[in-house]
Amino acid sequence: MAEELKGYVERIVYRNAENGYTVLSLSAEEDEVTCVGTFSFVNEGEYLSLTGSYTAHPLYGEQFQVSSYEMKEPEDLLSIERYLGSGAIKGVGTALAARIVRKFKEKTFVIIEEEPERLSEVKGISDKLAREIYRQFSEKREMRSAMLFLQQYGISLNLAVKIYKQYGERMYEVIKENPYRLAEDISGVGFKIADEIASRIGIRTDSDYRVKAGILYNLLLASGNGHVYLPMHSLVGKTCEMLMVEADTVKRHITSLALEKKLVVKESGEEQHVYSTSFYYMELNVANMLSDLSISYDISPAQVETRLAKIEQETNLELDEMQRYAVMEAVRSGLLIITGGPGTGKTTTINTILRFFEAEGMDMLLAAPTGRAAKRMKETTGYEASTIHRLLELTKGMDDKDGRMSFERNELNPLEADVIIIDEMSMVDISLMHSLLKAITVGTRIILVGDVNQLPSVGPGNVLRDMIESKAFPVVMLKKIFRQASESDIIVNAHKINSGEHITLDNKSKDFFLLKRDDVNVIISVIISLVRDKMPKYVNASVYDIQVLTPMRKGELGVERLNQVLQQYLNPSSQEKKEKEHFGGIFREGDKVMQVKNNYQIAWETKSRYGITIDSGTGVFNGDTGVIKEINLFAEELTVEFDEGRLVTYPFSQLEELELAYAVTIHKSQGSEYPAVVLPIYSGPRMLFNRNLLYTAVTRAKQCVTIVGSDNMVQSMIDNESELKRYSGLQSRIMERKQILS
Repeated sequence: MAEELKGYVERIVYRNAENGYTVLSLSAEEDEVTCVGTFSFVNEGEYLSLTGSYTAHPLYGEQFQVSSYEMKEPEDLLSIERYLGSGAIKGVGTALAARIVRKFKEKTFVIIEEEPERLSEVKGISDKLAREIYRQFSEKREMRSAMLFLQQYGISLNLAVKIYKQYGERMYEVIKENPYRLAEDISGVGFKIADEIASRIGIRTDSDYRVKAGILYNLLLASGNGHVYLPMHSLVGKTCEMLMVEADTVKRHITSLALEKKLVVKESGEEQHVYSTSFYYMELNVANMLSDLSISYDISPAQVETRLAKIEQETNLELDEMQRYAVMEAVRSGLLIITGGPGTGKTTTINTILRFFEAEGMDMLLAAPTGRAAKRMKETTGYEASTIHRLLELTKGMDDKDGRMSFERNELNPLEADVIIIDEMSMVDISLMHSLLKAITVGTRIILVGDVNQLPSVGPGNVLRDMIESKAFPVVMLKKIFRQASESDIIVNAHKINSGEHITLDNKSKDFFLLKRDDVNVIISVIISLVRDKMPKYVNASVYDIQVLTPMRKGELGVERLNQVLQQYLNPSSQEKKEKEHFGGIFREGDKVMQVKNNYQIAWETKSRYGITIDSGTGVFNGDTGVIKEINLFAEELTVEFDEGRLVTYPFSQLEELELAYAVTIHKSQGSEYPAVVLPIYSGPRMLFNRNLLYTAVTRAKQCVTIVGSDNMVQSMIDNESELKRYSGLQSRIMERKQILS
């Protein structure tokens, strides 16, 4: 039989921000009762009338299971005083709450709402504080009403709070008239969520708002797959299929969005390319800035040769013809691209260029897209190197909804250097390239280094390849494999793969193996044995340094399944390790994890051995890996230690940004280098299992590559030159600019 309970919320013990499930302590008459149930919105100090029944929990004892509830005005002076002093109103503590209630008694809430200026009659309350108490009190009531309103449309609590913070009282108008604005204005709200809300409200399927939002959503999806634009026919087709509307309707709204300057439609031969406005102008500006930086310096070759001979003598190195040419071009060009596979002497070339400019007394800056790549750059050159984000001084307060980042270094506050060298350029997408170039002044030499045959950037664009194929800038392609590198079968096989040549898989190598297996469960068993038992000893590294790379996310040998299995064997459950369940999976202290989206705002810090903060900053990026150091179930936080000791604390509501990383996709491994790589290669879609993917995977390994699976599939991947088409227009923009200047 249902019972009733009244009281005020003494303490919120636990709250799930997604579904509202709450455990709270209720002060009811003389007793303090633990209550559990789903609450749309509740604060400490609120006065509640609850309906439900008492249940006995095997671990936590007697609880009141809430079936329904109602928020009430506190009915007595003590309850009013407790609500005001609970912390619900910032700036009002228990002593001040007592003075307010002593002064106004039962009329306290009426005074706050209708005559807030009278609060200043109470000792300790200024006019300013009186206005602030009124503002907070009103906002609490408005927010409570807003939560109840939004929940009738199936909107989660977490999202409801974001919506209310974005729009305030305008929220009702936005939800009822055009809920698709949520997808444009609020991070974390996609078209599908907005469409569900619109459906519940009763908005027509062919509504102008819906079709326009669907078009923009498809372009956003395309950017997530690396595309900067979509061909008109592709965008129209995808939108028609998704919204179940006619092609003419979609085309009409594309024209309308172009007039609103939300889209750019670019003619290209007989085809039309449709860009979001921001990406179109990013490409255009990148092309213009690259052109401006690409100037020539009139320096005599003899002068360069004299200095080069001296460096070779000092370093006991002898450069080959292409390396010498690269140094010459670096000295004589404002912009230079150096590309080549592993073992072709890129590092030696860069080191020689650095020494040349250092002897000239020039200031130099080195950077790479990821922390690991920057660390490796520092180790191989001996010069300080940072991530591009850190070089540009990433700020807080940015919006990553459309891929834009905010940096302290820009056209108004440029980088102060004579020479800037960027490594791992294949990873740099159009957005990051745009931000980098804005911070470089004409007259600064920029040298871009990368392997054009690796997979393109995770983010949209094909920057390095487009620059090279435009033939508008000096490019030095290093191809010769040097003697020391030629002793490594990893490097030799990588070059064979890249040139389409079959590789020898007879296991006579010291660093390149194939373990032929034709059963998925046996393949997984072999992977566990390699990662846990054999590889760490073979390459003298920890278990966590051995990386499983797989082509796919889904499937029997995909990232999701492999991570679940590897977690069981590499970091099994134990009483000493705290765990947090999340969306059907488990995070456990000691787990290897990866950040799976750019978060430009999240704070990190590094600490000394005594726990003193020695450095801090913001930003953790897609592909960064670390280890879970602590899970705090009471504070609902999880702390991860990333490269270089960066500690980042995630609230449980943000755990969708992390996933297990015992196995990662080959795409996510870009810019990283591991002592040993294990590659399960058995079967998969032809478009994905290609030469480019295998080449990228193999070049991630420093000491050992072990393929587990099918030798036929390996050779088939080498034969398969097909790559997923990436729509990028930077090459065209560069060539257009070149035509204008000529």
